[in-house]
Amino acid sequence: MNGVNVVRLIKQLVAVVAVTALGGVAANIVGGNGVFALLAGLITATLTLIVYRAVVRRTEHRPVVEVSSAGALRALSLGALIGIGLFCLSIAAIALLGGYTVDGLGSPGALLGLLGLMAAAAVTEEVIFRGVLFRVVEERTGSWIAMVVAGLAFGLMHLLNPNASLFGAIAIAVEAGFMLTAAYMATRRLWVPIGLHFGWNIAAGGVFSTEVSGADTPQGLLDATMSGPVLLTGGDFGPEGSVLSIAICILAGAVFVWMAHRRGTILPPRNRRQVPEASLPALSEG
Repeated sequence: MNGVNVVRLIKQLVAVVAVTALGGVAANIVGGNGVFALLAGLITATLTLIVYRAVVRRTEHRPVVEVSSAGALRALSLGALIGIGLFCLSIAAIALLGGYTVDGLGSPGALLGLLGLMAAAAVTEEVIFRGVLFRVVEERTGSWIAMVVAGLAFGLMHLLNPNASLFGAIAIAVEAGFMLTAAYMATRRLWVPIGLHFGWNIAAGGVFSTEVSGADTPQGLLDATMSGPVLLTGGDFGPEGSVLSIAICILAGAVFVWMAHRRGTILPPRNRRQVPEASLPALSEG
């Protein structure tokens, strides 16, 4: 990347990460459960989108169409349904092989707090890794190299979680980094990746009460137990470290890549690009 891109990348990352950090402080103050945690999460998600829109408009001088309100609710809902469905497929496959059992009802009251936590995580992480990192790197390197960069950074970030493992981080980089980036490539909007990310996480932690990315996730709606080989269950990292989840997410990502190919929204490296530089933002309108 040239110097201008690097400066722009840093400005955008600093602005968004600052909001994320403040949201984390607020979440720690109010605790993990209840209405206050829900509100803290929703406020963090909203402020992240506002700050992202403002800093991109200021640094890139263009309409920030990737977070346009047009069709946002439909795209968020679609993404959430896909995310919930994919996790249900993963946990069903794990359960069929004896790795997951439901023992009873868990903590329905905790679901409110988890909704806020997962909303904040989905928005902040997608804005940072797809909206900023992938998109800015892609302008120079093309879609495939940018996908690898953003995916590796996404996986490495999860090494900071309390129950993280190297295999879990690699799994996240491969499955989520690939699938979520492919969803952005296919739609050139952040709404589907945000919804997909949220749907997967809320199904995992909020409904099925599994660990989410090794983050010490509070118990959700069900009281459940995971047991068996780490390759099956993901161990302390959660089902995202399961080879079954990896396979399911790779297949879903492949569908999004196929959609992106059909729509012509996969960018080659800049030196092989026929599209004039000034028209690049127009891809976000497709």
